[in-house]
Amino acid sequence: MKLANRITNPEIFAENRLQAHSDHKVYASEAEYLKGESSFYHSLNGSWKFAYAPNPNLAIEGFEKMDYCCKNWDDIPVPAHIQMEGYDRPQYSNVEYPWEGVVPIETGQVPVDFNPVASYVKYFKVPDRFAGQRVFLSLQGVEQAVEIWLNGHYVGYGEDSFTPSEYELTDYLKSGENKLALRVYKWSTAAWLEDQDFFRFSGIFRDIYLYTVKDFHLYDLKILAQPDVDLRDGKLSISAELWGKGEISFALRAYTFDTYQMQILEKNPTELPLIWQEKVQVTAGERMEIETDIREVALWSAEQPNLYLLTICLSENGKAIEFIPQLVGFRRFELDGNLMKLNGQRIVFHGVNRHEFGCDRGRVVTTEDMIKDIITMKKNNINAVRTSHYPNRSEFYHLCDLYGLYMIDETNLETHGTWSDVAPQTKDPEKLKNVLPDDKPEWLGAVLDRVNSMYQRDKNHPSILMWSMGNESYGGKNIFEMSEWVRGQDKTRLVHYEGVAHDDRYPATTDVYSQMYTPAEKVRQFIQTHQDKPFILCEYTHAMGNSNGAMHKYIRLSEECPTYQGGFIWDYVDQALRTKNVFGEEYMAYGGDHGERPNDGNFSGNGIVFADRQITPKMQEVKYNYQNFRIFVSATEVTIENKSLFTCSCQYQAVARLYRNGHLLMIKTFDTKVQPLTKESYPLPLSIPAEAGEYTVIVGLELKADTPWAKAGHEVAFGQAVFGEFTEIKEKRQTLARERENDLLMMKDRTNIGVRGTHFSVLFNGIHGGLISYRYGGKELLKDLVLPNFWRAPVDNDYGNCMPQRYGQWKLASQYITHKPFAEDQKIGLISAEQTEGKVEIRYAYGLPTKPWSSCQLLWTILADGTVEVELSYEVVPELHDMPEFGMMFKLYPEYERVKWYGFGPEANYADRQESVKLGIYQNRAGDNMTPYLRPQETGAKLGVRWATVSSQSGAGLCFYGQPFGLSVTPYTPHEIENAKHHFELPRPYQTVVRVFAEQMGVAGDDSWGSKTHPEYLLDVSQPVKKFKFSFCGLE
Repeated sequence: MKLANRITNPEIFAENRLQAHSDHKVYASEAEYLKGESSFYHSLNGSWKFAYAPNPNLAIEGFEKMDYCCKNWDDIPVPAHIQMEGYDRPQYSNVEYPWEGVVPIETGQVPVDFNPVASYVKYFKVPDRFAGQRVFLSLQGVEQAVEIWLNGHYVGYGEDSFTPSEYELTDYLKSGENKLALRVYKWSTAAWLEDQDFFRFSGIFRDIYLYTVKDFHLYDLKILAQPDVDLRDGKLSISAELWGKGEISFALRAYTFDTYQMQILEKNPTELPLIWQEKVQVTAGERMEIETDIREVALWSAEQPNLYLLTICLSENGKAIEFIPQLVGFRRFELDGNLMKLNGQRIVFHGVNRHEFGCDRGRVVTTEDMIKDIITMKKNNINAVRTSHYPNRSEFYHLCDLYGLYMIDETNLETHGTWSDVAPQTKDPEKLKNVLPDDKPEWLGAVLDRVNSMYQRDKNHPSILMWSMGNESYGGKNIFEMSEWVRGQDKTRLVHYEGVAHDDRYPATTDVYSQMYTPAEKVRQFIQTHQDKPFILCEYTHAMGNSNGAMHKYIRLSEECPTYQGGFIWDYVDQALRTKNVFGEEYMAYGGDHGERPNDGNFSGNGIVFADRQITPKMQEVKYNYQNFRIFVSATEVTIENKSLFTCSCQYQAVARLYRNGHLLMIKTFDTKVQPLTKESYPLPLSIPAEAGEYTVIVGLELKADTPWAKAGHEVAFGQAVFGEFTEIKEKRQTLARERENDLLMMKDRTNIGVRGTHFSVLFNGIHGGLISYRYGGKELLKDLVLPNFWRAPVDNDYGNCMPQRYGQWKLASQYITHKPFAEDQKIGLISAEQTEGKVEIRYAYGLPTKPWSSCQLLWTILADGTVEVELSYEVVPELHDMPEFGMMFKLYPEYERVKWYGFGPEANYADRQESVKLGIYQNRAGDNMTPYLRPQETGAKLGVRWATVSSQSGAGLCFYGQPFGLSVTPYTPHEIENAKHHFELPRPYQTVVRVFAEQMGVAGDDSWGSKTHPEYLLDVSQPVKKFKFSFCGLE
């Protein structure tokens, strides 16, 4: 089958498609609206007949004709991606186009040999209630190009996967059974405009339905709800495109959502306070304009999403025929000099980028998915979403209006693969010849159509503050024309486009400076010389795997530099598909796991939630950094800084909790009244006892009542302070050791050194070179030799910055550490073994196979109670890179999997990701610390640990304690973790690996393709010798 001109011509992007319009919903009456079901719509979702072809040459020709029976074809559900239903295969690709290296085509051409085609057929009857009325077909989302026939007649064609395409069917319908046929191409010329970083799917993936209209019909609605400059009163402007003639009536009712109560359209509109009403007679074909003043408007914001309900009723001859409900939000968003302001206040975006994605259905998202995402965002202080990188389902905007989230609505445009090899600020036409859309006139119509479709559908949502012209599409005149077009339509929002950072030929394309992944300090430097516009990071703190280190630096920047107004984390949810491996076990699959080539591996795993919507440990840091209150605690007072724009702290309950050595002593509540953007201090409502110990005071602000997104008691912000010192275990063990010091016995022969005391024994083996046995209470607690460790498994960010290559010697040092000399003049092995009063000291020296070679020493001090004091020392070799970790590794039997610690938690924390920790007592199991990032990597570490126990169900095990240290307890060694590309590739747990360390390098997070861990979060090698001391003993 030869490809039609519309598939291969970028200037043809639609045929017979209706003009884009607002996303309002029409009901036959108010009663229908209250039931939530409209008689004007008829869903075509469900089972369709389906035929697949791997390319257009093999697609069935003539299937759309009435004499071609398709009833024996396969069945496929709609909406769905065909790749999720057993046809073609999912393919994840980031920058590169999915056909690169597979099909030899030039920029703008369409693959033929490799271009799956999906043929859909739906046999249906028109509902009786549609009789005698015009009927339309609405495709809410088809990826990527679609041809449509009804009863053998060609209806039309559409592109743009992420905005609706609608067509009139009236002239082609017949009584009885109708045959609707769709041919969906995975790629047309429009595929060059949809090179987003995601799985490449195709098919009908959003709702498809029929709808009908009366002779008098509201086709398009534009609402402007603007407060005046003093933010007291407002003006409501309504513009409506109407078909036919009749009477139209308007009613505006107060439908205010305060911080604690939000009714999701459950109340009968007639019960709501009436603010304004009016009736207008309409003549045929009129675009109606009406305007009215509204007194004392309640303003919409993410903090307080106050809304009004506008109801519009169309009548013919006194009979109501259409009822349209529309939520309205009054808010004023503007540029004030070089600052973005919402309702008069400087706004800071605490945002995320969000792909529409789920692990079981891909981009087929449900209402439940969307609500869950929004609730998770609200619970974790996220206030903004960028719809990366395409318009989302229409319902998502409605929910953001209701719950309160700011939005950057992004045009479905990305051409990253056409310019990835072009240097920034290139002006040479020869080098720009393959860049799309650039200045190429044949692409202008398509990109203008895309921004128009987005704008027309979404224009009435108060949550949208900025229109984005797309993502990573370089620059040029065409994108500038898009920005100018949308400015001509909308004066109440700003225009965003990050590509100007790469191509500044048309700087007026964007109203804000926007960049991606710029380190905080470089943002500061840029702002100092670019003060004419506000600045945002539309993507930052790349959340790939175990990441988001040093995020707090950006938050501090927003407090110190007014024109830096926040950023959007990349990104919200992992893109991974629930799949079965060769053993029939479910796992999360990423690029390449479906056999697709090319692919970009696990680069799709950048979420702060997993693909199944479970929360990652990174979210703890996000929530803290994004909280709207800073709480500072001293021994006598609490200072609360309110960074909210419109919300007083009195709407939350302040709660102070006092802990001693991790155990709760007291809870006190108190009232506060800190107005927005002010700071107040209050007496601490509890006293720190004089008794020795470590005291932690945590002061939080909690919801006073249930909200739609969280229950009463949910903590929105906290601060903490620690007083005193923890010495409890050390003092008890010292007392016990003194009582038993006469029972201590050392036994030394040619090979081994043994130490025995009451209830315990220790064995050092000369052949293996170290501590090989620790028995306590008759149980052997060590599975293997205890040795120093200098390595942690790389995280995704490390792979991007070549950390394994730079630091690889330390992995070898950990794996091949030896007590046997392997070079001249090495003094390694057993150094000394001595018993003095109440203790035995044994010292080993080890050689490390680094270049130049290096060494370390272990001093073991065994006390009479069974306590073993460990001192690790390392003579720093300046020529060597910093090590990833400095500590010890213990291997226990697998039944010792229960972990309890007094330290930082509750989630994993690292040197550059510990702003959000709370000092407390926590517990889990070794396997719980293997966070299911798509690729196994360093995970589960805890810092600030005062003590930790690793035990079996019976209670036997080890206790580690000392000055605050780091702890990792998992079933695997770092080598095993990094050697697996999926979790199912890890061995069945056969041991528990305990790493106790003084320091570990941070996980980084500025980006995942080159940026390194910040210097202050690397190990300190400034001193000639590094030392680490801690103790362990058996559990009683």
